[in-house]
Amino acid sequence: MLAVASTIVALLVISPMLWLVLRAVEVEPSRAYDLIVSSRTAWITINSIVLMALVTLFSIVLGVPLAVLTTRTDLPYPRVWTVVAALPLVIPSYIGAIAFVGMFGSGGEVDSLFGTTIPSIDGLPGAILIITLYTYPYVFLTTRAALLSMDSSIVDAARTLNAGPLEAFRRVTFPQIRPGIAAGALLAGLYAISDFGTPAFMGANVFTSRIYWEATEFGREYAALLALQLIAIVAIVLVIEAGIGRDEDATGGGGSGSTIQLGNWKWPAMGFVSLLGLVTLVVPVTIFTSWLFRSEGDPIPSYEFQWAFAYNSVRLALLAALVACLFALPVAYYSGRANSLLSRVLERATYVGFAVPGVVIGLALVFLGNRALPSLYRQGVALLVFAYVVRFLPQAVGTVRSSVLQVNDKTIEAARTLNASRFEAFRRVTLPLIMPGVIAGGVLVFLTTMKELPVTLMLRPIGMETLVSIIWNAQDALAYRYAAIPALLLILISGLSMLVLLLQEDSKLS
Repeated sequence: MLAVASTIVALLVISPMLWLVLRAVEVEPSRAYDLIVSSRTAWITINSIVLMALVTLFSIVLGVPLAVLTTRTDLPYPRVWTVVAALPLVIPSYIGAIAFVGMFGSGGEVDSLFGTTIPSIDGLPGAILIITLYTYPYVFLTTRAALLSMDSSIVDAARTLNAGPLEAFRRVTFPQIRPGIAAGALLAGLYAISDFGTPAFMGANVFTSRIYWEATEFGREYAALLALQLIAIVAIVLVIEAGIGRDEDATGGGGSGSTIQLGNWKWPAMGFVSLLGLVTLVVPVTIFTSWLFRSEGDPIPSYEFQWAFAYNSVRLALLAALVACLFALPVAYYSGRANSLLSRVLERATYVGFAVPGVVIGLALVFLGNRALPSLYRQGVALLVFAYVVRFLPQAVGTVRSSVLQVNDKTIEAARTLNASRFEAFRRVTLPLIMPGVIAGGVLVFLTTMKELPVTLMLRPIGMETLVSIIWNAQDALAYRYAAIPALLLILISGLSMLVLLLQEDSKLS
């Protein structure tokens, strides 16, 4: 029964990709070839790969030294600087993009005051900068975890053999933390190539923004082909990471060792982390807060903040969280209790939507809605909620499965010896034990759904506005003051997601 339910969930999750393939193969081969090899496609591909590669590189350049500073040096107040370095994850990158473009971009407030003497932040270079500032914490957190778990006594052994700090890091520490760096780099790279809002707001011609514009301007054949190319690049990145991130050289232990003495360098180090926090957190929040009090320009009544926008966002996110938890239960329970190839395959199948960019999932379900479910596509929220579930189901599956693995088999066997059926044992014993994981997964799905931009724009019913759609409309009309309240609310929501992650970590340590 669990295998059947898990199979149904897995098939539902991968079904949008099948619709996308079917739409792409309908294009005449000659036309498909012309579209794929066109110069425009070539530039889109180059821009996307450059964006992903440079964001990954710069995230490593920022994240790894910060992880070393907060774990292996005598930097004062390391916990404070750890929080400051991780907090940029609180702000969605497209929120940061709006703030910086509105203030420092072409035609922005600084540009209007000082003219072209100030370098503007927009285009592909601007997208690389902004996405890096809000994704380097992925590398920072995974590298920091690897540093904390490795046996630092082997570094001390290398130092006793007259190896300098850099030599010891290159020959001893780096092989140990390489899997952690690779994991964070993968997250940063996938985020960069799948990010829609930042490139769209900054005018960068990459896959995600071009797919959206082609889909909304009736170039859906071209959009489908671009989407398949984007999926192929994501698949290649996953294969490369699987090789780089092998952990044969990594060893556990977490033994304490000597720390690196910074001396007078501790002050520049603290200043650097403070500057990052100022740029990524204080500046955007200050900019949006200042926009709250702007009144220039003709008023746009439809953009004025209404609690209905927040209500719609909350309602959609609650529905997505509820459905995601219902879908996750059979998959996570089957995967956690049955150590079989089928259970692992079905669990991994649910991760497809998380690896595929949201704009691709939105496009696939646009095809599905137009062809098979036109009334559902135009009127209801069911297709939109389903898209959210496809996108964020792994968050629920992961937390629920972790809880299932912690349930003692003997507890379930004891219930069965009292003549309880499998369903009764699950309802009265297992479910209460895994409920914290279910709730945590639902909260994560809720919070990430609130921030999802491309899926919401492509599939929301006509006339329904949410926080992210109002932000999009206000930015498109250059009416930034109308984006202020929704953006600040989303920053608050993102902060709650960080709190949930920290509480989960604390519960695991206690």
